[in-house]
Amino acid sequence: MFQLYKQLSQKGILGINKRNANYTLKYNARNKYPIVDNKLKTKQLAIEAGIPVPELYAVIEIERQIQDFDDMIKDLPSFVIKPARGSGGNGIVVISNHVRDMYQKASGDFITSDEIKYHISNILSGLYSLGGQTDNAIIEYRIQPDLIFEPISYLGVPDIRIIVFFGIPVMSMVRLPTRMSDGKANLHQGAIGAGIDIATGITLSAVWKDTIITNHPDTGYPVSDIRIPFWEKLLNLSSRCYEMTGLAYQGVDIVLDKDKGPMILELNARPGLNIQIANQAGLLTRLKLVEAHHHELESIDDKIQFAIHHFKHSTALE
Repeated sequence: MFQLYKQLSQKGILGINKRNANYTLKYNARNKYPIVDNKLKTKQLAIEAGIPVPELYAVIEIERQIQDFDDMIKDLPSFVIKPARGSGGNGIVVISNHVRDMYQKASGDFITSDEIKYHISNILSGLYSLGGQTDNAIIEYRIQPDLIFEPISYLGVPDIRIIVFFGIPVMSMVRLPTRMSDGKANLHQGAIGAGIDIATGITLSAVWKDTIITNHPDTGYPVSDIRIPFWEKLLNLSSRCYEMTGLAYQGVDIVLDKDKGPMILELNARPGLNIQIANQAGLLTRLKLVEAHHHELESIDDKIQFAIHHFKHSTALE
């Protein structure tokens, strides 16, 4: 990974210190952070704004509610349990099927009702939350991935990360689960990050751990030159999140459900920087361009057209 960063260091790569000082601290008001640090608040705000999100089935807030868990989900064929304040995919359990008190995870393994209840108790205690805060457990709709991802994903649900600055999409990638990541779309756990051309929605180069790759390590299929469905709608949704949260610099994570289409999964006020490696391009040049011109762009369509014109893929590193 270090060598890849070194190759990009002269090409406008954005480092963590500069991201924090010049963008997140400068443009993101601290009182806005709870909107994105709490998935339940994000979901509620998105619903009010008419932005599609996975359906919320139930929220467990206190220990005594855990005993009612089996009744809460008895009519749900599948679902996801996640901590409201979790990060990095930690604490998320995906249930694909259940019979009586046995629950089948997306991996195919079975766990008991008591094991799930113990896990929910850990969520409430803050085991997976940012800063160890007491938390809520969310039970929500399980995404059924768009079929476009079937050849290039292992078990889990791919998601599309779009970095947005003042409502202008500046860079994007799709995160593809692997066997190493245990089906999670988390780069640090071994998922693939494939850059996406902002102008066309077509995947570009891809990075897996510290290596640029062309094919998925588990399925063998090429991960480049895949056209992401609903691309213009994805750009529109990501741009609308600026007005929804008031956070100028943020990462918008979107999933594509085969039946329901694009939905916002979560937002991040401190999005990671590996997206630059996946695109083999630096963020800094793009962010400076937006800083210079964002005040000229009023509508969402203007912002998207600006992004398409200025951030279309080039074969040369930026």
